[in-house]
Amino acid sequence: MLTNNHHYLPKILGFLSEIGIAVNEKTLPDDTFLPGLELGPGCIYVDYEKLKYPGDLLHEAGHLAVTTPEQRLLAGTGLTAENQPWPTDGEEIVTLLWSYAAAKHIELPLEVLFHPEGYKGDSEWLIETFESGTYIGLPLLEWMGLTEPAGAPNAYPKMKHWLRQ
Repeated sequence: MLTNNHHYLPKILGFLSEIGIAVNEKTLPDDTFLPGLELGPGCIYVDYEKLKYPGDLLHEAGHLAVTTPEQRLLAGTGLTAENQPWPTDGEEIVTLLWSYAAAKHIELPLEVLFHPEGYKGDSEWLIETFESGTYIGLPLLEWMGLTEPAGAPNAYPKMKHWLRQ
C-alpha cells in the first residue's frame, strides 16, 4: 500500500489544468464530504492542509467532467439544471470510469485513486474489476461522447474528450 501520496499532486493538478478543470485553494470546514475537497461552480475547491487523499481530486474532477457545461456551473449546489438531485447514480458510475481512465492516462497508481479509506470499502474490488476489463456503465460514457464505442481503435480507457460537451 502506498503512503503519503501527496507527491502525486503536481501530476494530478497538471492534468486537471490541461483539460480545463479549475482547482482553487480555499480554507474549508472540517466536515466536507471528502477531506479537504468541495465542488464549486465549475471548479474544485481544495484545502491542502486538510486534503488526505490526492486521488480524490480525480474523482471529484470526474463529477464535473461527466456533467454538461450547464450542470458544471451548478456544482456544489446539490442540484442539476433540472433541479434534480446531483450526482445521479449513472453519473456516479461514469465518474468511476472517468477517473480510472484519467489515472491510466497520467500513469497514477490505482491505489492512489481507489484508496482503501474510500469507496465504501470497495477500492480493491474496483481496481480488480477495472483491471480485468470489466467496465460497468461504459455504454453511458460512450453515449455522453467521451469515449469511442467498445471495439473501436481508441476505445476506453482512452478518452475522446475529457469534458462532456
